[in-house]
Amino acid sequence: MPGKGKVLFMDDEQIILDVTDEVMKFLDYDATFARDGLTAIDLYKKEKSAGTPFDIVILDLSVPQGMGGKETIEQLKKFDPAVKAVISSGYTNDPVVLDFSHYGFSERLIKPYKINDLKNLLDKLMKK
Repeated sequence: MPGKGKVLFMDDEQIILDVTDEVMKFLDYDATFARDGLTAIDLYKKEKSAGTPFDIVILDLSVPQGMGGKETIEQLKKFDPAVKAVISSGYTNDPVVLDFSHYGFSERLIKPYKINDLKNLLDKLMKK
């Protein structure tokens, strides 16, 4: 069973972060959380430089009070072209969600999602 991966999860809604924290523990993944893209970039760079990189990054598409997923992946790709990132959004008609790979993402996670959706996605990306 995969699991035990290291995941950086960025979302601006605290309730989503709180619930996801519990879900990630249940799924046996080590998760770190950020409320905006700038924080996510700082955390990613710090861990990569320390030799303890994140296996997967999950980024919320829209962050009203900060940098969202599209801008964040652009910066992460400049720092680490091999970053495995997932765009997460409920806006299924957004171009970034529809054509996620064009924007540098490995996968997409449509909100609201079930625990099993998240588990399957993480397990799939950990095998790549």
